[in-house]
Amino acid sequence: MLLRYEDHEETLSGSEPYTTNNRMELTAAIQAIQRLNHPCRIILHTDSTYLKKGITEWLPAWKDRQWRRKEGVLANVELWQELDALLQSHQVEWRWVHAHAGNPYNQRVDRLARDAIYFRK
Repeated sequence: MLLRYEDHEETLSGSEPYTTNNRMELTAAIQAIQRLNHPCRIILHTDSTYLKKGITEWLPAWKDRQWRRKEGVLANVELWQELDALLQSHQVEWRWVHAHAGNPYNQRVDRLARDAIYFRK
């Protein structure tokens, strides 16, 4: 993940065994927001449709149904709940970026993710 504020940048990465891309996308958003020391206005860029639509479109219905989907169990419910709780203190604008389309920041974080997987082996 890449955190940017004015001219300051910080990169973080990690891995988890036996996980999914969706869990790692959620975890990255959670860890980025946890780094904030006070309520902030945030622009969060993601190439994950799952994360973007989950937080901006699907979340209210999940909450109305006690954290369930119409079809039943909500995958990654504990991560969605943690992210939802963290967002209560911040104003977040969610922006989707097309993966592998030449966005230099997206390319950097993809490289960090690949390196984290490689070094974990």
